[in-house]
Amino acid sequence: MFPAAFEYVRAHSAEEALSLLAQHGSDARILAGGQSLIPAMRYRLARPTVLVDIGPLKELKYLRDDGPGGFLRVGAMTADMTLERDKHVRARYSLLTDTSDVVADPVVRCVGTVVGSLCHNDPSGDWGAAALAARAVMVVRGKDGEREIPIDEWLVDSFQTALQEGEMAVEVRFPTPDARTQGAYQKIERKVGDYATAAAAVQLTVDEAGRVTHAGVALTAAGPRPVRVDAAERILVGQTLSENLIRAASDEARAISEPFADTRGGVDYKKDMARVLVARGLRKAAGRLNLDLGASA
Repeated sequence: MFPAAFEYVRAHSAEEALSLLAQHGSDARILAGGQSLIPAMRYRLARPTVLVDIGPLKELKYLRDDGPGGFLRVGAMTADMTLERDKHVRARYSLLTDTSDVVADPVVRCVGTVVGSLCHNDPSGDWGAAALAARAVMVVRGKDGEREIPIDEWLVDSFQTALQEGEMAVEVRFPTPDARTQGAYQKIERKVGDYATAAAAVQLTVDEAGRVTHAGVALTAAGPRPVRVDAAERILVGQTLSENLIRAASDEARAISEPFADTRGGVDYKKDMARVLVARGLRKAAGRLNLDLGASA
């Protein structure tokens, strides 16, 4: 299908993009990579009357790491493949590189952007769960300046975010992990490039004794929006990771999962896969932390 008629405008600065959004109001949408928005327009699921293309804005195309205690800052025009190929990110951000490796296919990853995916907020998209597990923060800019929005507040509902009329997302920030933090992203799909049938993101921080001091667990394609499994996180924190603990945490993932039945699978199958993938993710993160899980009871 062809999209409904729309006006296309290229912005040459962030200020110009904001001015165009103010001029056209709620009928205008920002176009970054377009890998999610354009298909939605072709299926008439989105009908903006004006597309404001921020592709020329090199000021929004960057990866910057503050170092310990700071953030990895990903600009709004930074493509998925930039994270996938960045050696520093691959060495330090295991959850993010696991995710960037499986987003759609290489052609899409060359053009699609991390921030654009988080703005689209498809419940089957990969970046929402990863951002939840990593405790990311979105940065948006409007006429009154910038504001920061925790990812839990950003992901409102299916294809809905906390972005307000006249604002544009300019950056996502992922907290810089220390040496005792590792994560993993596990996904099953019908074929390469497809949306997730089910997927899970986990990130763990442990102390010198191997006890979990921080846990992030989230699911993709498990409801109307990416889901953080806070019950599983509470089970993990303060404990030494073991197979029994992994089983208890992954059971919580199955319990909270509310997937839709579709051509990718039924509800029970997807709920079971949520449990399996959380368990796999926790074991993979444990392996990266060189933790001994011991024998299961």
